Amino acid sequence: MSQEEKKPTLIDKVIEGYEWTIKRLERTILFGIRLVIPNKIVSPHGFLGMLTFITFIVLGVTGVLLMFYYRPTLTDAYDSVKLINDEIDFGMVIRNIHYHASNLMIFLAVYHLFYQLFSSRYKIRNELIWVTGVILGTLTIVEAYIGYDLIMNIRAVLAINIGAALTYSTPFIGPLIANVVIGTGFNDLILRIYTLHVLLFPMIMIILFTIHFPRNLVFDPGMVGIIIGSLFITSALFPVPLGDKYSPDVPAQVTVPEWYINPLYALLRTELDKFLMGVLLPTLFIMMFMVVPFVDRSKGMKLSDRPIALGIGVSGILQSLVTTVWGFYVDPDPRKSYLERIAIDPYLFFGVLILINIVSFGGAYLYSKYAKKIQPAPKRTRQEPIKISQDTIEGIVYAMVIAEFFVVGVSLYMYLLGDLTFGLIATGLSLIIFGFISYGIRLITSR
Repeated sequence: MSQEEKKPTLIDKVIEGYEWTIKRLERTILFGIRLVIPNKIVSPHGFLGMLTFITFIVLGVTGVLLMFYYRPTLTDAYDSVKLINDEIDFGMVIRNIHYHASNLMIFLAVYHLFYQLFSSRYKIRNELIWVTGVILGTLTIVEAYIGYDLIMNIRAVLAINIGAALTYSTPFIGPLIANVVIGTGFNDLILRIYTLHVLLFPMIMIILFTIHFPRNLVFDPGMVGIIIGSLFITSALFPVPLGDKYSPDVPAQVTVPEWYINPLYALLRTELDKFLMGVLLPTLFIMMFMVVPFVDRSKGMKLSDRPIALGIGVSGILQSLVTTVWGFYVDPDPRKSYLERIAIDPYLFFGVLILINIVSFGGAYLYSKYAKKIQPAPKRTRQEPIKISQDTIEGIVYAMVIAEFFVVGVSLYMYLLGDLTFGLIATGLSLIIFGFISYGIRLITSR
């Protein structure tokens, strides 16, 4: 055997098997949409949409498992969730993952939107993809909203009452929508929003995904493992409380809905017209993003060339943050009435929002005007990357593979002992290690 010949290692055989499988899957309908797996380590910003979709799949799987025990009736809804949480094997684990995955999907969808906005991706003949993306982001929030309504605790009933008030306040079509969605009472309502949550909205979202996805989808197994692993660990460390069961006999309690509903809740607490605050203004906010590709006619791709898009982005972020935080604030004085404790001064509230818009769009205009006058900074000399030998990288990968088997064994052992918290943490850690193994193999093959 010549010195140049090298005996195939275990990693080489794994790579060969992976490539064999991929080449044959390309001939099936599974790869009708091409999944592009990067050869090198790339920024996750380029495939935030795919990560959002992966989270959607996690929600679908965990949601189906929860459906086996959930009962969508007024008398049984809360008790069935309590049964899942306290008595069903792995019920608490599945519920925690489902809850945190819904929050993660909203975060990733919003992050994806603003990244696409600031990087001007909508300008490359992507107007339809952009519009469907904004619609998908809105549906993601609505889907999460009606999902946590199903538990029928005090926070859920608050959210239901908000939705019902907004529906009835909408002129012309409001009563018709209320008749279809709300029905004649809570019993009808729970069953109908359950149908919306598990069937109708997911179907609409899947249809929109087929329009929204580009032809080539970037799929990074490493980042998927890290994201889902982090989701599992978060679900273990931060269990979801059941809250207090709703009872019509119990007086109204001061509480706030989930964080992604708080901007809407803050608007309603100004005690102005419900339709104006809860329907018209949020619709205009969404439309502000939807029309970006059609009002931004600048030829440049840099932020300094796109003051309108920059102003919309900065204003959208600041308004969302301020209204979300404001929605959490409740007057701590227990001597005041319920309405007095949750009321928000409309003059102060809208004064702050107007100031945010002035600062955002004014700052974007000034930045665009003066950025071109500033001399560009000299390009930095590219530093030589730290060189790591092939044998060192392979050694690290082998060590991570050993750690992977160990952590998987620990997770199985913890589940057998009934320690679901540490079992879920170990499962999440194993997925994160898998992600780094994927990156290690990519480093080896890219050389």
